[in-house]
Amino acid sequence: MSMPNQRWDADLYDDRHAFVWRHGVSLVELLDPKPGEHILDLGCGTGHLTAQIAAKGATVIGLDQSAPMLAEARAAYPGLEFVQGDARDFTFPQPFDAVFSNAVLHWIKPPEAAARCVFNALRPGGRFVAELGGHGNVRRVEAAMRAALEKTGGRSNGSPMYFPRLSEYATVLETAGLEARSAVLFDRPTPLEGDKGFRNWVEMFGRWALDSVPEDRREDFLRAAEDAARPELYRDGGWFADYRRLRVVAFRPADSGERGADAPRSKTMSAT
Repeated sequence: MSMPNQRWDADLYDDRHAFVWRHGVSLVELLDPKPGEHILDLGCGTGHLTAQIAAKGATVIGLDQSAPMLAEARAAYPGLEFVQGDARDFTFPQPFDAVFSNAVLHWIKPPEAAARCVFNALRPGGRFVAELGGHGNVRRVEAAMRAALEKTGGRSNGSPMYFPRLSEYATVLETAGLEARSAVLFDRPTPLEGDKGFRNWVEMFGRWALDSVPEDRREDFLRAAEDAARPELYRDGGWFADYRRLRVVAFRPADSGERGADAPRSKTMSAT
């Protein structure tokens, strides 16, 4: 799932950033999909976790805003259903037993809009299982990019990403009508692949900074960012990203009545 100004390279994502979905395997275990359940994978990307949910016997639909990501998902898993849509503005004709989301919702603003759509998509009693970047996520990575911007003439307005505190996100969910049952914020330093792991991360996830630098100075920017990050994020012969993750489980109350009774109208999704 992407914000409108975020570009995704699906091949690069799978080739150099597979850790994103691989860390989501344990989130699928927390979801614990059952045969016959109807589940939405919100921000499915290239579909690897969608397929793992389907392998448990559930009927699953993957939704993402990025056409390149969806094309990759459909090529890899032609037997599954993938649809294009916006996490802030979607609905489906039938309710889901669960909504699942991995490493997506920190790209989505306003978060309240996504939470309302999740509430509206669930049947009463249905569950929402998600992981996103939490407060302090990639703090050192972003500090290195800001330092590099100062040296290379970039004029970014700052990161578009949303990394909430635990209490803040619980409030977002509960305001939307969901009942937060558990939430945990934890550090997960994450290895980045290869000698160019840090710059590969910036080129994929840090376009908000890189694109603001004049083209003839982007290599200077990447080198300056690496230099600034190296003391804290390069160790034992490899790069790390200072990830902090927020993992939540919430439910739509069983007594919440008809779907969407007080929710705004949204676009109905269909396969594309």
